[in-house]
Amino acid sequence: MPHKILKLSTLAILIAGASQANAAVYTVVPVANADSAGVKQLANQDYFSEAQANANSTAITVSSTGIKQSADKANCFTGTNCTVDDYTVTGVARRGSEGTPIAEATPYNQNSQQITNLFQLRSYCDSNLGYGTCDNWAEEQYFGLDYSDGNEFDGQGLGGLQKKQAAWVNGYYSNIIALVNDQRIATKADELSGYTKEQQDAGLSSIDSTEYHYTTDAMVNGVVDNYNFGTTSSALFTNKAKLHPRAFEKRGFVNTFTTNPFTATPLTLLPPVSGDAFVQTMGQTTANDAVKTADGLLVVGSSSFAESYKQDIDRHKPDLNDVNAELGFNDATYLACATNPTSVYNHWECQFSTFANEAAFWLIGNNGITKSGVIGSTLAAVDPDHDHLSFQASAQAVALNNGNPIAVGYSTTDVNNDFYAMQAAYFTASAGNLSSWTRTLIPGLSIKPGDDRDFTYTIANGVNSQSVIVGDAKGNGEKPQRAFIYKVGDGSAKFLDQLVPSIFFNNSNSNAAAINNNDQVVGWVDIQASNGAEARHRAFTYINGAAQGPLKAGGAWMLDDLTNDNGAANSIANSYRIMDATGINNAGVIAATAYYCKGGYENLSKLARCSVTEQQVAVKLVPIANATVSDIQERANDDEQPFKRSGGSLGILALTALGFIGFRRRK
Repeated sequence: MPHKILKLSTLAILIAGASQANAAVYTVVPVANADSAGVKQLANQDYFSEAQANANSTAITVSSTGIKQSADKANCFTGTNCTVDDYTVTGVARRGSEGTPIAEATPYNQNSQQITNLFQLRSYCDSNLGYGTCDNWAEEQYFGLDYSDGNEFDGQGLGGLQKKQAAWVNGYYSNIIALVNDQRIATKADELSGYTKEQQDAGLSSIDSTEYHYTTDAMVNGVVDNYNFGTTSSALFTNKAKLHPRAFEKRGFVNTFTTNPFTATPLTLLPPVSGDAFVQTMGQTTANDAVKTADGLLVVGSSSFAESYKQDIDRHKPDLNDVNAELGFNDATYLACATNPTSVYNHWECQFSTFANEAAFWLIGNNGITKSGVIGSTLAAVDPDHDHLSFQASAQAVALNNGNPIAVGYSTTDVNNDFYAMQAAYFTASAGNLSSWTRTLIPGLSIKPGDDRDFTYTIANGVNSQSVIVGDAKGNGEKPQRAFIYKVGDGSAKFLDQLVPSIFFNNSNSNAAAINNNDQVVGWVDIQASNGAEARHRAFTYINGAAQGPLKAGGAWMLDDLTNDNGAANSIANSYRIMDATGINNAGVIAATAYYCKGGYENLSKLARCSVTEQQVAVKLVPIANATVSDIQERANDDEQPFKRSGGSLGILALTALGFIGFRRRK
């Protein structure tokens, strides 16, 4: 009969709890949450009056983006030179939806850049995500979270693309702030001195930011020695006509500091091209990763180098009915923006200018930028056969191999003279000649023509000092996104769902975000089918190289299992479920994003319920020195929930219960 059957996974958990209480492989260390100083600073800032009530009642989400590198030979698995407090975690705090992500050179990695209105957001979702809820997803990205259903245009939503586009007349309030640990950091874009004389002379009379009203969106991507770096939007200005232009869409930044990263000297990364005033004025840059070299800090990212072709104006301009029909949009003015860069801030149309982007680098010395340039080689700025497509490339990560830099990311490939597409690539140069880089497309990830092709785009996200690369390949249409790994010189990229199928189910989405010099990979993977909406996912780690502590070579684990101490339901370890891992240093410490349940989840299972409102927070996972294989305790599935308890161990009563259960089964 059913009540006589005990599932083996439940029995295993009971036995583990009886024999070893409070054991795990990683300790969860909180970094930033709703009570952090930087997050409160965003929460306490003014917001749009129509949405202020929603802003006051909706929790701000916090996500990690990276972690500070450890010293040579540091190893937290063995307790060697493990300096946990020094391993700074970087992140972002968000109030509502982004609309279009600031981290991406082109919206949602679409080569065509045609994400400017609600219809295009919905079309992107239908074509690439396949959610049954694409209408709702698109409206949240456009009108903001908690928008008023049926009254979408009343402005009650938090964040959203519509608010960015209407800033020309309505102003703007920060939606995303950059965090170092739990503190907000400022950038050069927050002050007037961060803008060129040419920009100020072109009609920017005053900056709108104040202590209680920031207008920049920013994210920080990492900390290296005494530098932090990332990407910020321009602040909003007030021009002579009392309208509100941005000087550019976004810029990479580097902050230098001595002892306190929150009182740093900020530096703006300008496009490293010359001769085109429009690109210099309005073109964007991003700062995605950095590494310390003998000559200074080498920062890599992307930079605009030419204007995108835009004769098909309807692909680029907003839907006036969705933004502000009174503004109007003059097609001729839009087409003429590049020819008169001194007046671009007098015309709303110029705020929608788009660019071809190339991978780029900046070398930072004691006195600022000492060298900058593009990485790799470009095709034509626009596809001659498909005018709405343009060249796009970006360096997402960088490492040193025997002192020589290797950057990874993506670059446009011309697919059989049929169309442009973004394909994972790596770029190499010698330390003494940063002006000459070689681009190589990663084999095994080729974009093929035709509706049945395997991939829409592929991107490399991380690289280590042995030139081992990790990244993602987005399947064409509704096909899943798949994490891959590739070592330079090998035959082709390999997919993790084939290497370690134990944590991947068929057609699950996955992301490989980072890899350290010990060949330990971190990222996320779906843990259940989507059922018409975005699936829930959890963070994982994969050991591509030698064993790390109790983690064997070639193995993969959910980080939820490695943080499971099998303690009480209200334990610290059971107060978190690790949803994403974004960075890992050589000591083995991981930057992660987690769901947090104050007081603990109802039990230790994978998808246990929380009796209060969950928060999305940033944490770091620190290896427990000298943990063993027996400390790895897989969480039960939800239909196999473990025994609820409040103590640290089962003790003699639990052992007696186990004996009783065994006796009952033998009957």
